[in-house]
Amino acid sequence: MKKILTQWISVFSLLAISTAAFALAREVPVDALVPDNVQRQTALIVNRVLERYHYRKVELDDRLSEKILDRYLESLDPNKSFFTQQDIDAFGRYRYELDDAITTGKLEPAFDIFRKYRLRVDQRVALALSLLEKNQFDFTRDETYRFDREDAPWAKDEKEIKDLWRKRVKNDMLGLRLAGKDEKKLRETLENRYRTLRRRIHQLDADSVFQTFINAYTLSIEPHTAYMSPERSENFDISMRLSLQGIGAVLRSDDEFTTIQKVVPGGPADKSGQLHAGDRIVGVAQGKDGEMVDIVGWPLQDVVEKIRGKKDTLVRLNVLPKSAGVDAPAKVVSIVRDKIKLEDQAAKSSIIEAEGMRFGVIDVPAFYRDFRGQASGNKDFRSTTRDVRKLIAKLQKEKVAGIVVDLRNNGGGSLTEATELTGLFIPFGPVVQVKDSQGHIDVERDTDPEEVYSGPLAVLVNRNSASASEIFSAAIQDYGRGLVVGEPTFGKGTVQSLVDLSQFARGKDDLGRLRLTIAQFFRVQGGSTQHKGVVPDVIFPTAVGSGRHGESSLDNALPWAEIKPAEFRPQGRLHLSMLQARHEERVARDPAFRFLTEQNQEMNKLQEKKEVSLLESTRKKEWNEREQRALERRNKLRALRGLEPLTKLEDEDEDTDGEEDPEGINRIMQEETAKILADYIRQKQPVTAQAD
Repeated sequence: MKKILTQWISVFSLLAISTAAFALAREVPVDALVPDNVQRQTALIVNRVLERYHYRKVELDDRLSEKILDRYLESLDPNKSFFTQQDIDAFGRYRYELDDAITTGKLEPAFDIFRKYRLRVDQRVALALSLLEKNQFDFTRDETYRFDREDAPWAKDEKEIKDLWRKRVKNDMLGLRLAGKDEKKLRETLENRYRTLRRRIHQLDADSVFQTFINAYTLSIEPHTAYMSPERSENFDISMRLSLQGIGAVLRSDDEFTTIQKVVPGGPADKSGQLHAGDRIVGVAQGKDGEMVDIVGWPLQDVVEKIRGKKDTLVRLNVLPKSAGVDAPAKVVSIVRDKIKLEDQAAKSSIIEAEGMRFGVIDVPAFYRDFRGQASGNKDFRSTTRDVRKLIAKLQKEKVAGIVVDLRNNGGGSLTEATELTGLFIPFGPVVQVKDSQGHIDVERDTDPEEVYSGPLAVLVNRNSASASEIFSAAIQDYGRGLVVGEPTFGKGTVQSLVDLSQFARGKDDLGRLRLTIAQFFRVQGGSTQHKGVVPDVIFPTAVGSGRHGESSLDNALPWAEIKPAEFRPQGRLHLSMLQARHEERVARDPAFRFLTEQNQEMNKLQEKKEVSLLESTRKKEWNEREQRALERRNKLRALRGLEPLTKLEDEDEDTDGEEDPEGINRIMQEETAKILADYIRQKQPVTAQAD
């Protein structure tokens, strides 16, 4: 099986699984939505591969069939906007049949459900267009609309769902009114949006239905396991090569919205400092004067193609910032397209001063390795470890008192690099343990006795530090080699592999590929990084609650586990309580950290919000108050940086155009980490560790 599987440990799936996977040229007749023999064969093979090779051993039985049905309905109608409880009750006849549908290849139940879904979409869109045509909305009537229905019950009947859609259309109209759209443009925008929604569903063919259903099966087992059809596999290959010219952001579909899943380090979006994970793109325009096209409800692939373009050309995005709330007006972000190069994602160093000392900071945005260059015999191929080794030598010449390795927002990469980078900071020994689906344990080791840097060390992490980042930071922590500071990490401690399903078939049909979880990482002390992540030695007060982000928030994620520790020699034990206490005293009186804490609290409130007022005066009042609070916080931070106060938030976009860190957050975090490292240095020597 080792020849079949290709390891891939990055936490971020470059293409999201959604029903809007394909942008097809024409609408598909409803009678064409039936399974074919290739799909039947693929279902059988997916089941066989999962049961034989997946890390989690789950039998496909009636119990799993129940979960598959719930997941399938959730994939089709995640916000419970199309089906009623009456529909759900009718689908109950399939509750214990979907396991048999997969093991026998008789996939008709999945297609029956989808055809009913398509009918319901037609009915809801027809209602929305009718409501738009009548335009009898009263924006002085005090009522609310629940926009987040994930945890809400299904509408019990047609009467209830019609009222839900009345409120939805009213909310859509109010949002555009508050954004300043005139009545004619407003109605045109919404009419196009609703028709696009219907057209998008009508363009989904049998392959799309099959992929969505099979992924309901895979996701019922584990969140990082997914089936990719032949077309999806091709798009995945393109994305993994990072050869496309665009804004440098990974996108996903959230119901009808296109959401930024990750900003690629070193890309145009990252350099602009204007886009962040969680922001939603609702419009795209070309150049300075191109018309802003509403893309709500568009297939993900169509949105991607709209954003891509020639190098050095301008694209304008209409964005709903995550930090502003769902009921806030969108803002326009301008980005010049560029090709993402390895150099842009390479490790970089800088020097900062804290507590009368000079510290080196090494920013590592990814664990990269030029495998092509290595395979071609290039002795100077680029890698994270090679680049960091050079940066350490450079910083040592500068006589720095200590080094901070910044792994914030580093989603992972090469396991080899995580191991070798750790080796720069320890003499030798195990770095991580890998347990496969058969229970075999391999130990990745640093075999080079050279310790390139043995001085004071801190590793800065946040909730987006994942996978390979967690391997490195966990090893540094377990060895007592340095401090880990910041926020608890993502918690992805699993290994994925891509399997070409065609190799299991007798014919020549392309059956697509399956990404499945085959192993789990364990720290040298025996605990897993899975689910819990790496808990810092010193925790920053800005940490976001793990319930909304990270591995622990994903359905069916593998639990934390523990195995026997590897044989290793920790270097010492640190006085962590004193370091945490001094950190808390410092940030309590630090205006910059107060800004970050207040901003985080505001974002948490917005994320917990599930409904909005449909009273126009209330919406305006809430938005103005939120803007005023944000403006006051921003001006306090600007005063610390010696900048003039803003009269409105939009002015900062012009004032800081092109800055990668307009709020100075990176500097704030790095300087506090350096101060913690200074406290550690003042402790002089750590207490010798006691043997267990």
